[in-house]
Amino acid sequence: MFPSEVYVERRKRLKQQIGSGMILFLGNDESPMNYRDNGYHYRQDSSFLYYFGLDFPGLAALIDVDADEETLFGDDYTIDQIVWMGPQPTIRERGETCGVANTVPAKQLGNALQNALHQERRIHFLPQYRAENLLRLEALLGLHPRRINDYVSESLIMAVAAQRSVKSDLELAEIEHALEITREMHVTAMQMTRPGVYEREVAGRMEGIALAHGGRVAYPVIFSVRGETLHNHFHGNQMQQGELALNDSGAENPNFYCGDITRTIPVGGTFSPRQREIYLAVYAALEKCLQAVKSGVKFRDIYLLACRSLFDDLKALGLMKGDAAEGVAAGAHGIFFQCGVGHMIGMDVHDMEGLGEQYVGYDDTVQRSSQFGMCYLRLAKALQPGYVVAVEPGVYFIPQLIDRWRAERKFAEFINYDKFETYKGFGGVRIEDNVVVTESGCRILGPAIPKTLDEVEALAGT
Repeated sequence: MFPSEVYVERRKRLKQQIGSGMILFLGNDESPMNYRDNGYHYRQDSSFLYYFGLDFPGLAALIDVDADEETLFGDDYTIDQIVWMGPQPTIRERGETCGVANTVPAKQLGNALQNALHQERRIHFLPQYRAENLLRLEALLGLHPRRINDYVSESLIMAVAAQRSVKSDLELAEIEHALEITREMHVTAMQMTRPGVYEREVAGRMEGIALAHGGRVAYPVIFSVRGETLHNHFHGNQMQQGELALNDSGAENPNFYCGDITRTIPVGGTFSPRQREIYLAVYAALEKCLQAVKSGVKFRDIYLLACRSLFDDLKALGLMKGDAAEGVAAGAHGIFFQCGVGHMIGMDVHDMEGLGEQYVGYDDTVQRSSQFGMCYLRLAKALQPGYVVAVEPGVYFIPQLIDRWRAERKFAEFINYDKFETYKGFGGVRIEDNVVVTESGCRILGPAIPKTLDEVEALAGT
């Protein structure tokens, strides 16, 4: 946790932005894997952590904006719970760590909310993503679970998103710590990537590193020789000489801040000539994007820059043809680049995605595109100083997509399908860095993680 003053100041700013009413934060409860007492590793809701810092189940908080009062709801452990869990801080002691003096038993939350409803006061709450919290809100507010997210507070969403988007120096230090752990994960993966090794051995070692540093992985590890599958969580392949292993993984540090890095590794230690060409195209796109990132630039323009750069380089290899700007405007780049070029990072690896991308990544100046590929862009609006974003261009050869578009003769004026046929089975290449936006540019966060062709080859399989 940060010092209590940090949470007090965050809540003060939130109250000023909301103006009136009651703000309800529901913490997460335990989530069972297969029966009640065998749960998934606990993770608190990120917005609850941001404003209260308490990583414990069974909590809720209510902020009375008009009365300038804050209340933490929860129960002290019973002796039966202490037998299994050991001695635990009291609710009052937990409240002191985040600057909340008023702490009461959990059962009083219902009465507090009912009193507010009887007074016709506005109760602000955020979108809910866990079924148990939907059911809690049904009991507390009398709303049908399927309709609860229709009643969320847009003003609260926008206030929380505005606060959480701009990272303080304390937060940047936490992200850099997460990236220090992430570097160890990636270097280890490079060293383990050799013929005969199973993907699961590498993925398991990386997760162990994150756990050994007191955190966890920020998201399920993507480590696969089938890198054309963007979120490939299957780890059953035995790596073979000449394949490419795509490693998209990051650590969440003990204070819940994330790293998110992708590197692509040659199995056997050396990129083939064809692999080098695609790798250099992705690397060049990444460098152009990093040079273009700065305050006031729309992230959608960073995406389009990556698309045009990749189009031109693949045109030089005979895969694409025609004018890059025209081809990208038409959507022809979707044959090799099917996703966005990045997203915000913070306490969530796709930071605040649970609040709704329309609030976090878009605004009145830029709306989501329906174009294949661009429609998956999670962040499009203008960047501001303090934003932390992932920048991750890539090239992916998906056989099923190539077959479908070829049968439809889609974008035939831009795509050389005969050449694409020869790349089936190639896989994918992605290279990703995490940066903080500044007025004049950006700064790559964390320690340097091997990225150039020579750096990666020097470590691969060692």
